[in-house]
Amino acid sequence: MIKGFDPRKHVGVHPERVSHVSSTDYPGHYPEEDDSWDLAKFKKRLAVRVERLSNRSIDFDLVGVDASIANAFRRILIAEVPTVCIERVYVFDNTSIIVDEILAHRLGLVPLNIDPSLMDFPEGQPTDRNTLVFKLRARCERQRNAPKDTDDPAELYINHEVLSSKLEWSPQGEQAAVMAHNPPAPTNGNIVLTKLRPGQEIDMELHAIKGLGKDHAKFSPVATASYRLLPKIILNPEKPVPAHLAAKFKTCFADGVIKINPRTKEVSVDENHARRETMSREVYRHHEFEECVQLARVRDHFLFNIESEGFYAPERLLPETIKVMRAKISTVRNAARALLDHGGVTEDVAMSEG
Repeated sequence: MIKGFDPRKHVGVHPERVSHVSSTDYPGHYPEEDDSWDLAKFKKRLAVRVERLSNRSIDFDLVGVDASIANAFRRILIAEVPTVCIERVYVFDNTSIIVDEILAHRLGLVPLNIDPSLMDFPEGQPTDRNTLVFKLRARCERQRNAPKDTDDPAELYINHEVLSSKLEWSPQGEQAAVMAHNPPAPTNGNIVLTKLRPGQEIDMELHAIKGLGKDHAKFSPVATASYRLLPKIILNPEKPVPAHLAAKFKTCFADGVIKINPRTKEVSVDENHARRETMSREVYRHHEFEECVQLARVRDHFLFNIESEGFYAPERLLPETIKVMRAKISTVRNAARALLDHGGVTEDVAMSEG
C-alpha cells in the first residue's frame, strides 16, 4: 500500500476489488489497545455538516459513525418516518379513460402537505383525528368561443386536464381549527391525474391517513435517500506523476479534483473538491500511472443526499429520523429492563412500542 493509506480509516479501491471493508475499532482486535466505546471520544469525532440545501433536497456529511448507524438512518428515512397519503377512494362517477383502480393508485401517490404529528395512526373507525377527507369533482365541457383553427385542448375544452390542485379538502370535526394555519393540499398542484373530453366527468371522495413507508411506498417521505463514502485520492510521494503526463493524469478524475502547478507541473489533490470524484478507476487503466496513486474511501465519512417529497422540509428529515431511532432504542431498553426485573421468568417478554 502507498504511504498515507491507513487500513483503520480507509477502504481500499483497487482495479478489480475493494479491500479493508470492515471496521476494526472494536475491543480485542489490536493487542494492548483499548478500543471500547467511549462517549467523550464519540462526541469528539461526530460531526454533521450541511453542504447544500434547497427547497426539496439536501446534501450533508455525517462523520464519525459506523456504517451500521448511517445505513440505519437511511432505512428509517425511507420506511419509518410517517407521512399522510390518500388510502381509500370512493368512486361515485368516473367516465374518464383511466379505470377506477389505476386512478385510485395515482391519487394515493400524490404527496400532501399535512403535518403527520397532527394526526393519529388509524385504529378502528375513521375519526377527525385519524382521517382527512378530500373531494375530487371535474366535468369536461366545450369552450363556446374556442377558435375554429386551433387543436389545443386548453383552448377547445374546459377541464381537459384534472390536476392535483382539484383536490378539495373537506374539514371534519375540529380539523378546520387545528389545521387552519396550513390547510391540507397537495405539495404540487400541477400533477396530472387524468385527462377528460366533453361529456366525461369524475366525482370521488378520498380519505387520507397517516402511515409508514414500510407498509406502502407512497408513505415514504423521500424520493431518494442515499449515501456514499468520501473519496480519498492518495498520491505516492516516492513515485510522483511525471510532469509531461500531468495533464493526462488530471483527465482521469472529475473536474476540480486534481490541481497542476503551472510552473513546476507538480500534481496535487484539491481536498475541498475530492467529493466530486466518482471513483471510476480510470487512472488504473493507464500503466504509466502504476504505483503513482492509490484510490480509497474514508470509512466513517458519509456523504448523504436526500430528496424530500411531501410535508417535511429537507433539513427536518434527519431530526425526524433520529426521533424514530431513539424510540426504537427506548423499546429495546425497556425490554432489557423487563428481562432484568423478571430474571427467573422463562416466557417471552413483549417489546411494546413506546
